[in-house]
Amino acid sequence: MMTPTLFSVSYAGLWGQDRLDLTSFIAKAAELGYPAVELMGKRPHLSIVDMDGRQVEEIHQAAAVAGIEIATIAGYTSFTLGRDTEIPSVEIQVAYVRALAQLAQKLGAKNIRIFTGYNNESGAYARDWDVCVKAVRECAQVTADCGVMLGVQNHHDVGVGVDAYVDLLDEVDHPNCRAMFDPWAPALHGDDLRVAARRLAPRMVQTTLADYLRIARYEYLPGLVNYKRLDDMVRAVPLGEGFVDLDDFFAGLREGGFDGHVAYEMCSPLRGGGSLENLDRAAGSSLEKIRQLIGEPE
Repeated sequence: MMTPTLFSVSYAGLWGQDRLDLTSFIAKAAELGYPAVELMGKRPHLSIVDMDGRQVEEIHQAAAVAGIEIATIAGYTSFTLGRDTEIPSVEIQVAYVRALAQLAQKLGAKNIRIFTGYNNESGAYARDWDVCVKAVRECAQVTADCGVMLGVQNHHDVGVGVDAYVDLLDEVDHPNCRAMFDPWAPALHGDDLRVAARRLAPRMVQTTLADYLRIARYEYLPGLVNYKRLDDMVRAVPLGEGFVDLDDFFAGLREGGFDGHVAYEMCSPLRGGGSLENLDRAAGSSLEKIRQLIGEPE
């Protein structure tokens, strides 16, 4: 059975939103009806620098009291960072992932989420690909040593297309590396979400959902007394209110046998603003949509 999950980044105070600390967030997730949470593995939430034994125990106890599963710790990586410097960026990030896995072990979390790497230099793509494959494989091993599964989310540029994502996971070829395949990027790319989800479902442990409106942008050309069309902006809305075809995506997940965690995130400016009341409304209505998508009674 798929498990609805709320991602703490939604209440981290980023993009102008109101902020809750982790224990308050866990209580909020329970109040809204979510059975599980994903915790953001950086400040102001689960920072490897700030967490001591007392704070870890407080979070663990808060989850136990609320009856909430801590499913995933979300790491923030870009293995292409600092590619042309002497800084050992990959080593630093692998150590960060290992520290997150150690926290996950203490909190009873099953998964660590990571990204691949951004690519802003087309001539470096082959090199970046190789760096990311090796780094992800190394992260898979250090998380396995802690008894925690590694999941790669299709977010950063390297391997973000569906075919490339599958190839990257195949090349990593580690038994502790699984997919955390989301519909947002392939929806923007114009891919068939049902086909893509069915293809990735057997190797997935989690998906993360967000929904968006497309907002057209234009640049005025005074010499032509006209406008030039620019790339759309997208703006976050509750699940089911945007352009992402979640019904097709979940049809593919069911056909492929996916039964992992389904996380909801508000990770960009949200229509209606960042007040706690608006965040709660979006998280609540999105939980109803998740329950409908997975066939769970409301």
